[in-house]
Amino acid sequence: MSTTLAAVEGSLGSIGYGLAAIGPGVGVGIIFGNGTQALARQPEAAGLIRANQILGFAFCEALALIGLVMPFVYGY
Repeated sequence: MSTTLAAVEGSLGSIGYGLAAIGPGVGVGIIFGNGTQALARQPEAAGLIRANQILGFAFCEALALIGLVMPFVYGY
């Protein structure tokens, strides 16, 4: 006789994406937090700092979008 302690229903891909979205969220927070500190310390370098922030943000969001697409690709 086996008993089920917990059952997961629905798409496991959506659960995986929810967990995978934590990483890019933390990354975006770190990027803009450190960018704000850098701007406060060296306001004359605002253009370079802002360009690097946008580039880092784009990479983090690309990871989030890849994580969103993968459950559909693999069909879980």
